[in-house]
Amino acid sequence: MLTDRKNQHLDVILSGKGGSRTTTTGFERLAFEHQALPELHLDEVDISTRFLGKSLRAPLLVSSMTGGPARAADINRHLAIACAELGIALAVGSQRVAIEGNDAGGLGKELRRLAPNIPLLGNFGAAQLNKGFGLTEAQRAVEMIEADALIIHLNPLQEAVQPEGDRDWRGLLGKIGELARSLKTPIVVKEVGAGISGALAKQLIEAGVAAIDVAGAGGTSWAAVEAARITDPVRAAIASGFADWGRPTSEAIADVRAACPTAVVIGSGGIRDGIDCAKAIALGADIVGQAAGALTAAVQSPEAVIAHFTVLIEQLRISCFCTGSANLAALRQARLLERR
Repeated sequence: MLTDRKNQHLDVILSGKGGSRTTTTGFERLAFEHQALPELHLDEVDISTRFLGKSLRAPLLVSSMTGGPARAADINRHLAIACAELGIALAVGSQRVAIEGNDAGGLGKELRRLAPNIPLLGNFGAAQLNKGFGLTEAQRAVEMIEADALIIHLNPLQEAVQPEGDRDWRGLLGKIGELARSLKTPIVVKEVGAGISGALAKQLIEAGVAAIDVAGAGGTSWAAVEAARITDPVRAAIASGFADWGRPTSEAIADVRAACPTAVVIGSGGIRDGIDCAKAIALGADIVGQAAGALTAAVQSPEAVIAHFTVLIEQLRISCFCTGSANLAALRQARLLERR
């Protein structure tokens, strides 16, 4: 059932039916103050950074897309090859199926062989901590792909509208904190498209979490995805009503950065292009993640993924240039204006 559901999720997202109806990321309401005399050489703009102790040529993370089905093996292989070539980070989809021993879905040590030098992040859902998962499963997820960090994803809305979803979310903050203290590998907590508030981010950081991925609203809506795959019209109507639920990505980034001034913040959720990446960084993100926007390329080939992210990287570099920002530190000081 779980593998079938993951396949359905892929089909819905690739069909374009899994987006919010009216909620946007908020990036479209922001514009950089243009610097007509940047006093820079474009080729010398430095967008490199460090993440999880490793160097990145650009502050980008290919966010968790899929886990479980056999077709995911090709997606994961394409992404690993491309990310290694580009020098950007890769987060895999949920490893729950692989941990439970049903289908690895390409989530094995081959990923590390294909991408030996980039940050790799493992992943499973927070709700599993109330269903028997703990330190042993977390260690297995890390060892499976030789991960540099483990993502614990939060998807309460998706689970609530999913007919077979996990309903028990009691005590999970404490269990995440306990895991963060006992697991030697850093833990990243991310939402899946409804955003994380600054208040919750602060609690998570204080509990020992190493980084927060806000994964705000305005991109993929998992309520909309579930509505598209549910056959019961009543359950589908319930899910559809939440298609626009959540905090827009731009607001979530700013809120989390304000609440956690020294934390590592990943900005994801509806990132369309390199200009959105630049805006996310200016709002407070250290790294920017994209998932659904790259999925069409990911199912094709490593070359398609490389071409896709080459566009984003060059758009980000030009955004730096046209704001007079020689590097990412300067971009964080660039002026963002609200569009009228």
